[in-house]
Amino acid sequence: MNSSSKKVMLQHGTTYAENQVIKNSYIKIDDGRITEIGPTNDLSDSSDYQIINIPDGFSIIPGMIDIHIHGANGADTMDATQEALDIMSSTLPREGTTSFLATTMTEDPSAIANALRNAGEYIDSFQSEGNAEILGIHLEGPFIHKDKAGAQPIHHILDPNLETFKLWKELSNNHIKLVTLAPELPGGGEVLQHLKNQGIIGSIAHSQATYDQVLEAIENGLNHVTHLFNQMTGLHHRDPGIVGAAFLRNELMVEIIVDGIHVRPEIVDLAFNQITDERMILITDSMRAKWLKNGVYDLGGQMVTVKDDHALLDENTLAGSVLKMKDAFKNIQEYAGCDIKSAIKMASENPAKHLKVFDRKGSISIGKDADIVVLDDQMDVFMTMCKGKIAYSKQM
Repeated sequence: MNSSSKKVMLQHGTTYAENQVIKNSYIKIDDGRITEIGPTNDLSDSSDYQIINIPDGFSIIPGMIDIHIHGANGADTMDATQEALDIMSSTLPREGTTSFLATTMTEDPSAIANALRNAGEYIDSFQSEGNAEILGIHLEGPFIHKDKAGAQPIHHILDPNLETFKLWKELSNNHIKLVTLAPELPGGGEVLQHLKNQGIIGSIAHSQATYDQVLEAIENGLNHVTHLFNQMTGLHHRDPGIVGAAFLRNELMVEIIVDGIHVRPEIVDLAFNQITDERMILITDSMRAKWLKNGVYDLGGQMVTVKDDHALLDENTLAGSVLKMKDAFKNIQEYAGCDIKSAIKMASENPAKHLKVFDRKGSISIGKDADIVVLDDQMDVFMTMCKGKIAYSKQM
């Protein structure tokens, strides 16, 4: 019998369930789903269960969902291979990530098409319950502004084009869930309206949009901001820009890279106080060098130097990150002074709700997938379960 179909029970520890915090808790799991939760004092029959004892002082939280990740452990979505997505899916539970959006980047249209086709086929045919689940694809670029390219190769940037997007959507087996674009460019409004009609998240970044242009984009369906502060118009007293819109407009969910490098800790604190855990989403935007040592790595055909947690194209251009979700989870609590419940909301609940998968992901609740992370007393990942199967354990 495969372990995902066994009855498993986590016992002891503090569980941060959907609507309550339970000390000295138990969680029953059957066939990959959560069937019962409660305090150990209320536990009746456990004879059929494989029991996993959780040490006192440890916390049990829902699996984290990374909606913006390019790569990890030597693999990248743009590699367009099953092996690359296998590596990402098997590596991410180490950092508490149990599901994610495989994220593309600006490259030659044929390379994007190959990556989308590969990811779509993988999602439909090659997912493993013992690994992090790919919930869909985040298309970042090529519909972005050349003056805000960042690490996206400028020579492959295109104006938003609805016919091209429709072709890519079909190639992906309709698995594109989020699109980052510059809505002020020709064709941007048309693409946003199509995304809205298709139930796909429309996001802004790598953009020169003014505040008024963001308001127009919201009318067309924009409802998300990609990596707040990075490669976008900043806050100015005569034009609030994209950052001002992120602060002020409740229609927008806002992702942020909390590594202390992309956004200084004090600015993370400022953003959190303005946006709050109601609209903020933690992401990594990590590239293939995550979980690897310092060195030179490829990103979209460009060489990126990774040293001491910085990933740089040159002295001044950040090229994604090597941030792990477990560290974003710790950092937001340190930088913004928020509690673990707020961090759970930003790492699990908000992305699940935004992707419309909260019926099965994003919280510890009866009937949901047993995507569960156990944190030790230092808030580090002790164990990760994907659909009830142990995907990572410090003791393994």
